[in-house]
Amino acid sequence: MSLFNKKYRTLTDEQLMELVAEKDKQAFSELYDRYSTALVNYFFRMLWKDREKSEDFMHDLFTKLIQKPHLYQSGRNFKTWLYSIANNMCKNEYRKQEVRKNTVNMDTPNAMGEDGSEAIRSMDRKDFDKELELALAELDEKKRAVFEMRFHEDLSIKEISEALECSEGTVKSRIFYTIKFLNGKLKHFEKAVNAILLIICSMLY
Repeated sequence: MSLFNKKYRTLTDEQLMELVAEKDKQAFSELYDRYSTALVNYFFRMLWKDREKSEDFMHDLFTKLIQKPHLYQSGRNFKTWLYSIANNMCKNEYRKQEVRKNTVNMDTPNAMGEDGSEAIRSMDRKDFDKELELALAELDEKKRAVFEMRFHEDLSIKEISEALECSEGTVKSRIFYTIKFLNGKLKHFEKAVNAILLIICSMLY
């Protein structure tokens, strides 16, 4: 790796975004490397496990970023801003799908990643994944977005509140509702649910 590339890797997201606003292609490439995979996975879970759509959405988001860098407000946490854009893109897609609901197969988001405790890994993941998907599909998009950001993306309560533009209290309320809901829906997967809840609840305060 050249010293030139190392320089960019030491910069913060916010510093890189300032350079992107100045048409710095290397800064854009560094941000892409940092977030493209995570965003594809986020869209994949939120948009009915459609890999092609997920990749398209990721590319659309980065296209917006490089074409309209002025949309980013200097001083704001870049990561939370990026996920707020991603969340808004999902909400817009939900509205479009609702309009076409009679002709589109509305599958449910895949809500299990590779992280989790031994309790999750040792059980029948296929059955659990399926039932968790069905349970999450019953939640509204706001609660599902909080679940995805906390469990899969490991965003803090503060980061989620900034990304979704709501109070930290609202984020916690949605988490507590989801915990109660999953406990009721997945009682026969008690160990796995408890493992998930430990991950969701860590850093809750």
